[in-house]
Amino acid sequence: MDGFQDGIMSFAQRVLAPFLALAGILACSAPAGAVLPFAFGLLQAGPLDGITDVPGVRVAHLTKISGTDVRTGATAILPNADPWNDKDAAATLAFNGNGEMTGTHWIDESGYLEEPIVLTDTLDVGRADDGAIAWMMRKYPRIGVTDDVPLPVVAECDDQLLNNIRGRSVSADDVENLIQAAKPGQFARGSVGAGTGMKAFGFKAGIGSASRVLPQALGGYTVGVIVDDNTGSSRDQLTIAGVPVGQRLKNVDLPVFPQRVGLHGRMASGSIDVVVATDAPLDNRQLHALAMRAALGMGRAGLSSDIGSGDLFLAFSTTYVYRRNADFDIAAPAIATLEDNDRLGALYEAAAEATQAAIYDALFEAKTMTGRNGITFFALPDAQVLQMLRAASAIR
Repeated sequence: MDGFQDGIMSFAQRVLAPFLALAGILACSAPAGAVLPFAFGLLQAGPLDGITDVPGVRVAHLTKISGTDVRTGATAILPNADPWNDKDAAATLAFNGNGEMTGTHWIDESGYLEEPIVLTDTLDVGRADDGAIAWMMRKYPRIGVTDDVPLPVVAECDDQLLNNIRGRSVSADDVENLIQAAKPGQFARGSVGAGTGMKAFGFKAGIGSASRVLPQALGGYTVGVIVDDNTGSSRDQLTIAGVPVGQRLKNVDLPVFPQRVGLHGRMASGSIDVVVATDAPLDNRQLHALAMRAALGMGRAGLSSDIGSGDLFLAFSTTYVYRRNADFDIAAPAIATLEDNDRLGALYEAAAEATQAAIYDALFEAKTMTGRNGITFFALPDAQVLQMLRAASAIR
C-alpha cells in the first residue's frame, strides 16, 4: 500500500504541480487579448485565446448576409502558408458521422494534411471543394501536370433554419479568394463565416475558438481549437464551467418560429466541426488520440452528440512536418515525436479544455439573428450568465 501511495504522490508532483503553480499566476479575469470574457480550468489561454495562437496557423471568414433569408458563409483554416510543400501531420475522427468532412480517408492513410481546411454549409460543400482546388492549382501550377492532385478538406453544418440553403450562396470564387485572404493573428468569432447561420442549445452560435498553453515544465506547448457549433442539444443540457445555466435559462429568449416548423433529422440535431492544432510534435496516431479529447470538451459543455448530428474532428501538428522535396518525393519528419506520458496527458487536457472554451466562445460572441421565414435565434444573455458563474465561484 505504501508503494502505491508513493506512486500517486510521485505522479502528483510531476503532473499536477505545474498546473497548481500556474493557477497562482492566473489573474482573476480572462487573459489579456482573450475573447471569452472569463477564465476557467487548469490551463492558461494563449494571448489570442484562439487557434492562431499556434504559430503558423491562418484563418479567414466569408460572411454572406443579404435580404431576409441569406445567412451563411465559409471559414478557411490554413495549417501553414505552404501546405502542399509542408504537410503537417494530421488525423481525423468521426465522433458521430451524420455529416461530411471530405478528404479524411487520405489524411488518415498518409498521416498528413496537405490542403487548406474549409468550413461551410451542407449544400455548398461541392462549391467549397471547387474553390479549394482552384486555389491549390493557382498556387501550385505543377498540380495535375507533373505532380499529384489534392483531395480538399471541406466540412459542413446544416444552417437551413436561418438560411435559404437551397440558394447555395457560397461560390467557388468566394472560397478561392477566402483561402488567399487567410492570415495569422486575431479573427472574428460568433455569427461570422461558416457560423453565420448556426445555432446551439436554442441560442445563436457559430464560430468559436480558444487555446491553452502548457506550463514550461510540461514543454510549454500550445493547443488551439476552432469550432463551428450548430448543435441541437436541448437548452437544459447547456453547462458552463460546471454551472447548469441552461436549466436556469429554460424559458429565457426562446427561438421564435412565426410559422410551424417540423424539426427532424439534421435540421433538428445539428452538427459541430472541430479543428485542433498544436505545436507539439505528434504523429497521426497521437493526433487521433488528441482529437478524441475534443469529445470530452463537448461533453463538459453539455453536448450529447445526437444520432442526427455530424460531429467531425481534425487535429494537426505544425512541427511534425512531412516535406515535399520534389514531385512525388515526400520526406518523413526530421524530428522525433513527443513520447513523454506526462506531457501527452497535459496535451489531452488542453484539447478538452480548449474545445470546451471554444464552444462557450461561439455562444458568447454570437449575436441575435432573424433569418429565413422570420425565424429568430437570440444571443446568449451573457450578463445574466456571467452573474450565475460568479455567484457559483466557477470562473476567474
